[in-house]
Amino acid sequence: MGKQPLLEVKNLRTHFQTERGSVTAVDGINFQLGAGEILGVVGESGCGKSVMSQSIMRLFDEKYSAKYEGEIKLNGKNLLDLPLSQMQKIRGNDVSMIFQDPLSSLNPVYTIGDQIEESIMLHQKVTKKEASRKAIEMLKLIGIPSPEKRVNEYPHQLSGGMQQRVMIAMALSCNPKLLIADEPTTALDVTIQAQILDLILDLNEKLGMSVIFITHDLGVVSEICTRVLVMYLGQIVEETDADSLFSKPLHPYTKGLMKSIPQMDGDRTQKLHMIEGTVPSLNNIPKGCRFATRCPFADELCKDNVPELRIYEGNKKVRCWHVDKIAQQEEVPYDSSNN
Repeated sequence: MGKQPLLEVKNLRTHFQTERGSVTAVDGINFQLGAGEILGVVGESGCGKSVMSQSIMRLFDEKYSAKYEGEIKLNGKNLLDLPLSQMQKIRGNDVSMIFQDPLSSLNPVYTIGDQIEESIMLHQKVTKKEASRKAIEMLKLIGIPSPEKRVNEYPHQLSGGMQQRVMIAMALSCNPKLLIADEPTTALDVTIQAQILDLILDLNEKLGMSVIFITHDLGVVSEICTRVLVMYLGQIVEETDADSLFSKPLHPYTKGLMKSIPQMDGDRTQKLHMIEGTVPSLNNIPKGCRFATRCPFADELCKDNVPELRIYEGNKKVRCWHVDKIAQQEEVPYDSSNN
């Protein structure tokens, strides 16, 4: 019998009530995450990546606008069965999240130390003095120089890279089992981005925590992730290990994403590939395959019938009627070392 996964998501659906009626932003998501694993989640804006990750923490307003279905099991316990009072104890303690823009999460009128200490004291039975000492330790752990000084500074006194490090320190202050990183390096320059990625890898190795890493950057995926989910319009269209994703993408959408990446040693006169069209509105989801309106392989079967996410070649999963035909195509694989 295999080891129980840290996180197991089963048939997760997230519905929102809007002025135009109810829409389903996450529709039938299934995946598992093992202890210490780094899972990448990729796809265009509007594909449901952030909604899925925030649904895991139940961050949406369940009283007025949001409704969840399915199961989100953390160490075997279904988070959707818990009252919100218990979820508040889990957020920031067992599961933490780093958001894309640190300034939208850091309070400008409190010092860095106050905000980290608040997170520690909320979840751990420690004194103010002990929380202050832990805050300095966390700033030192994530590589901020002179932590004893920085702990008394305000968010606006720090650079963007420092602010993001503070968010990571806050997220890790209670030693979470799962860290969800929602495009944590998108707004940073490439040098700081590399430092943050190295930091997450180092902490993943030292602390053994699992990571869900949401990004648009496939170069980042190739560098840090062991397995990848490709999302489109609220569904997983491909799930595979990172090496297979780059050497042999199987879904037409995944292939389009790969072709859209500029190659450093390629022909600079050649136009960058674009996936035709845009992600449809949640109020106007296609009848059959959700990618059919943009897919070069689409036929009447695709337009009228919804494909299931099915196992292909052992550990891969693909949501496509024509995966056998696509798999036979010979293409030069994407060279992730160029990014």
